Amino acid sequence: MRRLLLWTLALLAACPGNAQDRMPAPGEPVPAQLLETLGTDRFFTLGEIPDTTFQTMQGKSYKAGCPVPREGLRYLRVLHKDAQGRTLVGEMVVSRSIADDLMEILRALYEASYPIERMVLVDTYDADDERSMRANNSSGFNFRYIRDTRIISRHGRGEAVDINPLYNPYCKRRSDGTLYVEPATAAAYTDRTAVFPYKIVRGDLCWRLFTEKGFEWGGDWQHCRDWQHFERPEKR
Repeated sequence: MRRLLLWTLALLAACPGNAQDRMPAPGEPVPAQLLETLGTDRFFTLGEIPDTTFQTMQGKSYKAGCPVPREGLRYLRVLHKDAQGRTLVGEMVVSRSIADDLMEILRALYEASYPIERMVLVDTYDADDERSMRANNSSGFNFRYIRDTRIISRHGRGEAVDINPLYNPYCKRRSDGTLYVEPATAAAYTDRTAVFPYKIVRGDLCWRLFTEKGFEWGGDWQHCRDWQHFERPEKR
């Protein structure tokens, strides 16, 4: 008990005020002193979706008619580094079926200083994928259907993850020869010979970690290219 009291006093001295109140929120940088005081493990947590978070998701990523039960999803809070080397708090909701593997992947990316610019829930953007992608926000679950179908997308079941989507866009050649790009502001990044930050390429650390865990990369698809996208193949 004495040791616990001394540890608490030391924490309060390092973080004046209520230490828990001073914990950075998702999207915020983590001061080096706080990270040193608390340690990395404190920032990597995986569990059921907190009540306040699930309430925020209502009518946004968790829309009416979503067949995925709350208990089938998991909430991850992690650390990630951006291209400037800042340590930031990230969060993501995904299917329970991929949560453990994803936690290992995101931790390995952080420890290797692999750059991820932003990682907050898509609900921050009212579950608008275009807005989220334009902000280069990495995300997972968002209940929706595949465009022009009634087929639930892999994101709609929480079984897919998009990493640095602005710089790794989705693109498809239309029948008239024009190129369709998502997000619409990412046309310049469809030139994969160009050099720019946050680009995912075959063989890089992000690609290796996901594919080693059995994920499929949208950058390998033939009918389109989705360089941001990793999903676990469906069981037949």
